[in-house]
Amino acid sequence: MALLLRFPPHSIYLLRHTSTPPKLFTPPTQNKRLLLFSAAAMATPAAPARKVLVPIANGTEPMEAVITIDVLRRAGADVTVASVEKQLRVDACHGVKIVADALITDCGQNVFDLITLPGGIPGATNLKNSGILESMVKKQAAGGRLYAAVCASPAVALGAWGLLKGKKATCYPSFMEQLASTANAVESRVQVDGKVVTSRGPGTTLEYAVALVEQLYGKEKADEISGPLVMRSNHGEEYTIKELNPVQWTFNDGPRILVPVANGIEEMEAVMIIDVLRRAKANVVVASVEDKVEILASRQVKLEADMLLDEAAILSYDLILLPGGLGGAQAFANSEKLVNLLMKQRESNRPYGAICASPALVLEPHGLLKGKKATAFPAMVNKLLDQSEAENRVVVDENLITSRGPGTSIEFALGVVEKLFGREKALELAKTMLL
Repeated sequence: MALLLRFPPHSIYLLRHTSTPPKLFTPPTQNKRLLLFSAAAMATPAAPARKVLVPIANGTEPMEAVITIDVLRRAGADVTVASVEKQLRVDACHGVKIVADALITDCGQNVFDLITLPGGIPGATNLKNSGILESMVKKQAAGGRLYAAVCASPAVALGAWGLLKGKKATCYPSFMEQLASTANAVESRVQVDGKVVTSRGPGTTLEYAVALVEQLYGKEKADEISGPLVMRSNHGEEYTIKELNPVQWTFNDGPRILVPVANGIEEMEAVMIIDVLRRAKANVVVASVEDKVEILASRQVKLEADMLLDEAAILSYDLILLPGGLGGAQAFANSEKLVNLLMKQRESNRPYGAICASPALVLEPHGLLKGKKATAFPAMVNKLLDQSEAENRVVVDENLITSRGPGTSIEFALGVVEKLFGREKALELAKTMLL
């Protein structure tokens, strides 16, 4: 089963202004000059968005690509996703399909404020083997502009291209020895050295993306973006969940997990949940509640589900998990078929859960939080009838699991892994991802 992401053409922003003549007691000539000055000032265009290139390849780590794209677009960057393959669609890790905006061959003459490489194997190797991308990043470095990489790509791509000489850099732990031959290797979660930014892996990508925002726009903008992400304050420490009324989650074969998607879902949350659970070898079914399998997520990322919910509803599930996003949560709440599935899940004492806006906008209005403790996105917590445990990042109450937002998505998914496979398995995955 595959998840297909499609990145549409960039949005166009329109500026509108009006000029009302000021009521000033001035001679006509001076008044006219003031009007002309006022109109000219109001017509001054906004500063152009910073241009960012995110190259992708077969074997790219989807979390690293999507998180970086999402966060940079939140900051207002004009992000171009470019395939280094011969076609727009690439086969990323964990069954995720990504369709780029353009081929790298179409981008060679463009100038970017930042070029940032996701990792993944063989994704990093495929990026390294792109002669056009190598030339572009070398010109980026020679021009004193930002370039960056995460996971395997600092060692496999940037290091191999000779672009980390004399620089402090970090990468995925298993590539540190290779990195040490081409850079001053350090074990930082995110390392900034001049115009070079590097990071370690999936679990450090949110920090990495926010650091890129700071490099492009400044610390004030980075702080503004990071707040709604609900990021961890204790990066690198062992994750925790708040569990009340513990019960054992069981499954016969699989387990089979339903992840519905809809227009307006938060793409980071959906991809992180799907990615982590597929790493744990769960059978994840991605189903669209819309009338077609392709949906438009909140940051204009197009996802293609495995099937429509009508088809998915024929099966039974060990667990149903709802990603968030305001528009997506509202679509879930309006889907009678999905609500019925959730009702049956509760009635049969099978697990279900939600993150971000979905606990407040889907579960609460339909009585699916009755008698349960839960959490939700901070701005939505006031919609919960019982807010007593809402400050926790992940809350498990019997067969219910809820969480807060993009920055808690990996912890949310690991909480599911812990309940299904045990904490040892969840901690093993957390270590692999460098949470």
